[in-house]
Amino acid sequence: MKEIELNKQAWGQLSKEHYETFKQKFSKGTHKLNPYITDEIGDLTGKSIIHLQCNTGADTMLLAQMAKKAVGVDLVPENVHYAKLLAKDLELTNVDFVASDIMELMDQHHEKYDVVFVSEGAIIWLPDLVKWAQTIKHLLKDDGYFYIFESHPFFNMLDESKLTQNVLEVKYPYFDRKPDVDYSIGGYAAETKDNAENYCWMYTVSDVINALASAGFRIEFFNEYTENYWDLGGMEKVEGYELYNFSFNPNKFPMTFSLKATVL
Repeated sequence: MKEIELNKQAWGQLSKEHYETFKQKFSKGTHKLNPYITDEIGDLTGKSIIHLQCNTGADTMLLAQMAKKAVGVDLVPENVHYAKLLAKDLELTNVDFVASDIMELMDQHHEKYDVVFVSEGAIIWLPDLVKWAQTIKHLLKDDGYFYIFESHPFFNMLDESKLTQNVLEVKYPYFDRKPDVDYSIGGYAAETKDNAENYCWMYTVSDVINALASAGFRIEFFNEYTENYWDLGGMEKVEGYELYNFSFNPNKFPMTFSLKATVL
């Protein structure tokens, strides 16, 4: 798929800088899972976990420190290379990484896990959430569960440049199914790269829930939060965590959600 191949090339431009950024965060002890994830994901002691769309594996390392075994999967071979290097730097031996398009993972990976994990800016890069949910089911043990912490589609609709001024204006139509194209990428853990054509897809709340339901999942909870996981500009940092919010948004609109699902 042309869009996926271009995304692979675009994200590959960021891999080395992402590795360097998160290696430094680990050395300072500042990289942590946000408190919603740590409160909701459950006790991972003795469990195996697979992290889909793991980038250069920083969160996978945190999961590995909590679990018996962690595996990260990412589209970008350069991300997997640097994830393995970061694991070596951190002397973690219970973590491994796989390079694969999530849309093709079912055909390539057949191990079963106690937990499938997805977080923070992942699923907007996927063209087919139905196949995504089927892949999650394929990866889970019968008594396993799926957990996601992700951008809320309400927030994804909004014009980010105006949102910083407390103006809620729809820029990306909620029900649009055409991929949105951009020509730059990066900014949160690497310098922004231009000439990096990339595509993302809007999703709705019902897209996520119905995809999981159709794959044979029972939704255990769906929670919505005002905080975001990166600073758009002018946001206040939640003390001790990489979560941010606007002073004008104590209870106005959601920017993130979490969901846990089990196999029926």
